[in-house]
Amino acid sequence: MTILTPDTMRTWRARSRSAVGRDRPRSTKRSRREAGTFYVFVSPWILGFVVFTMVPMAASLWLSLTDYRQPPHSPSFVGFANYVRMFTDDPLFWKALGQTLYFAGVSVPLSLMIALFLANLLHQRFRLVRFFRTVIYLPALVPLVAAAILFRWLLAPTTGPINGFLALFGVEGPAWLLDADWVIPAIILLSIWQVGAGTILLIAALQGIPAELHEAAVLDGANRRQIFWRVTVPLVTPILFFNLITGMIGAFQVFAQVFVLTDSGPNNASLMMVPYIYNTAFRYYEMGYASALAWVFFGIILIFSAAILRTAKFWVFYETEVRK
Repeated sequence: MTILTPDTMRTWRARSRSAVGRDRPRSTKRSRREAGTFYVFVSPWILGFVVFTMVPMAASLWLSLTDYRQPPHSPSFVGFANYVRMFTDDPLFWKALGQTLYFAGVSVPLSLMIALFLANLLHQRFRLVRFFRTVIYLPALVPLVAAAILFRWLLAPTTGPINGFLALFGVEGPAWLLDADWVIPAIILLSIWQVGAGTILLIAALQGIPAELHEAAVLDGANRRQIFWRVTVPLVTPILFFNLITGMIGAFQVFAQVFVLTDSGPNNASLMMVPYIYNTAFRYYEMGYASALAWVFFGIILIFSAAILRTAKFWVFYETEVRK
């Protein structure tokens, strides 16, 4: 039997330290060469991130604290005057923010519901299913500028096919892009037309659901509606969550549709945050104020993203997750 004494304990500790030292991998010439190769290949991305992201962000943060107009004028430090002006003396900021929230709050949930409905239909087995999947996905491949030009023709008040179709049923179509009440719904129609990418992701998620889960629900007496809402939808919530996050960020950053379709008209009825920042910076050359607008809008997007991420634990279910 070994008697534990202070000398014995010191000996064991010394042996343990030496053993750990022997087990620790030594830096060899090959490992250093591999590490060097790694940094060489990753350096273009790091350089690009620093030059094209970090430096512009730092510069815009500085400009947001200055009064910087069109060159050759130099920036003059004004502190938080741009932010005070934004919240207290700029009605266009609140109008653009409200219309951006309106667009995002309607287009994103509506696109999610339509994509889920289409995915559930196109998940079934029937003739020409691949053709219809292709037709649904094709609009997502059309560039935004080309899609906006197409919708300018479709939504024309007198010659547009949409109002012509409504006229067949005796309905007088609105002057979509010329009416302040209908211009944002027209932009929402364009966003819904491009739900193909989210639909394809949901079809893939539906195909990954084990068939035995649906069979077990049928044996338990569940009808089709109950199977859809109690089995199918919970299992595709990770994809719905992904579509919600990306769709929300994309809706907040809407620009090309507004710029091509209406140029924020009529009478700023379709003005949204990104076009407003663009106009302030590159039409009115108020670079300092535009930078302040961009940073506030960045913070708003972060708040909404964080809020959605916090709610995920209540409605997003993962197959391997064990809930307490």
